[in-house]
Order: sequence, then C-alpha cells, then structure tokens
Amino acid sequence: MSDIIDLGGAPANEDCAQLGHTPHFERLNRLEVAAYRAAIIARFGPPPEGCALVTVTNRHDFGVYCSLGLKVDAGAYRRNPAVAAYTEAAQDGLASWTEAGFAPPVRYEDGNAPTIDRDRIDDIVTGALIATRPNGDGRFAIPDFEILHRNLAAAYPASAEAAQKILEEI
Repeated sequence: MSDIIDLGGAPANEDCAQLGHTPHFERLNRLEVAAYRAAIIARFGPPPEGCALVTVTNRHDFGVYCSLGLKVDAGAYRRNPAVAAYTEAAQDGLASWTEAGFAPPVRYEDGNAPTIDRDRIDDIVTGALIATRPNGDGRFAIPDFEILHRNLAAAYPASAEAAQKILEEI
C-alpha cells in the first residue's frame, strides 16, 4: 500500500499545457511533467528509499492529463526518517521553474502557439546544468546553484557530461 501526493503538472505559478485547449497537449503535458520531475530533483534531491517521483494519470471529462506525484510506501515514514523529511520538503512542489534553475520548457504567449526551445528532457536538464554551473574559480554565483547543480549532475550524468562538453567549446 502507498500514498501518492499530487505535485501538479508544473510549478504552481507557471503556465502549462491546458487539456482541451493547448495544441499538442499530450506531448507538451508529458514534457512539462518530465521537466517538473527534474526540477523537483534539482531542488530537493532524488527521493530516498521508500518514496518515488511518479507520473500520475488523471482522467477528466475532457480527456486524460498527467501530473507529477510523490509516491510514499506504507510504513516508509517509520523505516526511514529521510522519507518524512523529503515528503515535508517536496509536498508543496515548486512555485516557479527558476527555483530549480530551469527555464520554462514551454512558453505560452497570448494568442500564439506554444514555443518549445528544447523538446527532450536531457536537453532541458543540460540547460539547467549550464545555467547553474560554477564560475571559473569553482564558486557558484548564487549559493543555491551548488545544490541544484550537484543534484542534477548526480541524477542525470549524461546531461552533466553534455553540459561539460558544451562549456569546453565556449
């Protein structure tokens, strides 16, 4: 048995794909949920044993949409104190993409079709790793960047390698 805390499809104060309204909704919704998962990992680290970030399928009168959930196994709170701490930290999700060093994966401008700058999660994470990278002296411009960068690099090693290659070419 487990509980699932629905964190939403994107940070609370950000625009996101709207079921029944946004062109190519399913593709954009899945991209935003994948990016939100990475953003949660950037901010809070990977979930400890006993909980996991999962995609939640929601059925609505207008169709199906996905959101990000934090699944917590029954009894995990008692077995692993890190589960309670992680749940407490992550249960409200994020308010904005920038809290995790991310640019919005999809931009919604009034009257225009959605704009996607990067359509693969690896590329989105690579962009966040570049944005949060340390300066030439190894220090981070913003102290939180060190946490974000470390968490993303550990969880997405291929993106960390891609970011390093891009930075070496600059």
